[in-house]
Amino acid sequence: MSMTELRNVEVDLCRFRSRVLVASLVVLFAFALLIARLVFLQVVRHEDLNEQAESNRTAIVPIVPNRGLILDRNGVVLASNYSAYTLEITPSKIDNLDETITALGKVVDIQLRDKRRFKRLRDESKNFESLPIRTRLTDEEVARFAAQRFRFPGVDIKARLFRSYPLGELGSHVIGYMGRINPAEKEIIQDSDDEGNYRGTDYIGKLGVEQSFEQQLHGTTGVEQVETSAAGRAVRKLATNPATPGDTVMLSLDIRLQKLVEDMFGNRRGALVALDPKTGDVLAFVSKPTFDPNLFVDGIDTESWQALNESIDKPLLNRALRGTYPPGSTYKPFMAMAALQTGKRSPSFIVNDNASYTFGGHTFRSHGDIALGAVDMYRAIVKSSNVYFYSLANDLGVDTIHDFMKPLGFGQITGIDINGEVRGVLPSQEWKRNTYKKPEQKKWYLGETISLGIGQGYNTFTMLQLAQATAILANNGIKHKPRLVIGTQDPLTHTMHPLPAEPPVDLGYKAENLAIVHKALVGVTLEGTSARVFAGAGYLSAGKTGTAQAVTIGQKDKYNGAKLEEHQRDHAVYMAFAPADNPKIALAVIVENAGWGAGVAAPIARRVFDYVLLGQYPSEEDMAAVQKGLAGAPIGKPRLAADMAGLLVTGVGGAAPVPPAGLQAAAAAAKVAKAAKKATAIAEAVSKFVPPVTALDPNAD
Repeated sequence: MSMTELRNVEVDLCRFRSRVLVASLVVLFAFALLIARLVFLQVVRHEDLNEQAESNRTAIVPIVPNRGLILDRNGVVLASNYSAYTLEITPSKIDNLDETITALGKVVDIQLRDKRRFKRLRDESKNFESLPIRTRLTDEEVARFAAQRFRFPGVDIKARLFRSYPLGELGSHVIGYMGRINPAEKEIIQDSDDEGNYRGTDYIGKLGVEQSFEQQLHGTTGVEQVETSAAGRAVRKLATNPATPGDTVMLSLDIRLQKLVEDMFGNRRGALVALDPKTGDVLAFVSKPTFDPNLFVDGIDTESWQALNESIDKPLLNRALRGTYPPGSTYKPFMAMAALQTGKRSPSFIVNDNASYTFGGHTFRSHGDIALGAVDMYRAIVKSSNVYFYSLANDLGVDTIHDFMKPLGFGQITGIDINGEVRGVLPSQEWKRNTYKKPEQKKWYLGETISLGIGQGYNTFTMLQLAQATAILANNGIKHKPRLVIGTQDPLTHTMHPLPAEPPVDLGYKAENLAIVHKALVGVTLEGTSARVFAGAGYLSAGKTGTAQAVTIGQKDKYNGAKLEEHQRDHAVYMAFAPADNPKIALAVIVENAGWGAGVAAPIARRVFDYVLLGQYPSEEDMAAVQKGLAGAPIGKPRLAADMAGLLVTGVGGAAPVPPAGLQAAAAAAKVAKAAKKATAIAEAVSKFVPPVTALDPNAD
């Protein structure tokens, strides 16, 4: 007989209640977690999440500022800007880059050089960066691409500002150029306090004033906050903080004088630096050959770069700043000052110049093997006696020479306000010990001092250093630091801010010693080695010719330039200042491998002085003679410098009139504004196709 099992109701009820309780607790815990999460998100992380949401809804677009203008001392525009459209590719957004570029080439003209430049930029950049494949698109090309924009994901049109150098090659080593920011420069910017100010900036100053005054020229980057759709298209503008244009930078340079000098050099190599001896302002800073900085504006192509970089003439070398040369006989006036200041020689001390000087069994020759006979200091400078200065160098000794020449700036960094200056060599016993490794090389031999007296031996200086030393001599021993930039102008208030000059330094030369050397330098132009060149000048100048060896010629060998390769021939050098009694300009000039300073370099100096002091410009036949190294005193009727302002355009027969100085900056600004307005109009016309983009004497020397 089976018995029916009776359930314990109380036990079941207790179990049920326990389960309900556990379930309730789980539900309550879950709700507690939800509430806690809600509080965390809505209260604790409110600001952070609100920021993220806002960033998803909005985009911050940098507004690249207009770069500041560069003007010469008279207001002539040397560097300005213009707006243009570029066709850009973001490699990370494209599956087959080669096919895309081929297809683009059927819509917009893309040359082989454009592809090469794009490849180089891609190698230097990150994959997600937007890179230009074509720059400076025409209005027609913009419209043509816009109509087919849908076919090219990852390809956009961007409006950019481009740098323009309206005078081309003229003054290029001083002005410098703009180039794309390379990885090393990008790393420096990212580690600096200016990182935010370079958002959206792809180009930076590379040489000259463009590089050295990058901070002033760049300006302040602005930002624009826009609301975007889910597809990333701009819906509306929310806020704008406009960019502040860069300052206008004004140079001490007279670009018309600069052009005159560059034209006189013609196709020859060399350098000239002209200074105002009373202020240190640079009036001309010439290095030949030059280059066209416009080649670098949107990335130089391979062929142009190879032509510049591999040329035997080295057009990218700033010879005025970085070229070092023996000063030759232009060193002799400074040696004379050293003799007078140290008391080693009196001006009446006589040396018998028999065309050679023997020391330690070695014979040092004189130029042309011409004996000058008895010479005092005046005659030694005027007739450029080597023997006199061989003897003087031996009397002074290398360290005394070094200690006197150092304050003059020889073998020193002058501190001019552009980067890249080199020091050259002002030898001393300590210098030789530190320079050479072998014990026998470290020792200074007394015979090595002899050639220093005529500016040879280990002496190598820049034309900037020689020009500064000449200016000091002209300014009675008062030394000014050379400078190229004299002021900046605020782009908003148009207020000029002169840059303060460093206080001058008095080297303490005795007036009677200066008078002796000045008289001798004037004698050079009246009865000495440059007398033929300065015949008939309407002013009195002071100067010294020099011939600097490019290669060493044996003492028993006679120099014959015709038998040497062109790059082995002597350099022609000249230093001078004028007017002699109240100098307004001091200069140093070298023409490489051109021969005697009196026949080649001094004529250039004469025309510079005529321009600055008399307002005269060489006649056409005179200019041709100077360029060929066949000039003496000016020939033909000189032209008025004021009538030659239109020659600021490079090219034969092409003369674009230059607006008056005061209108230059305004004209450039108006041109930029007009271009920007045009770019905006084009952007609005194609906005339905194009997504939003980032804004814009043959025997003497």
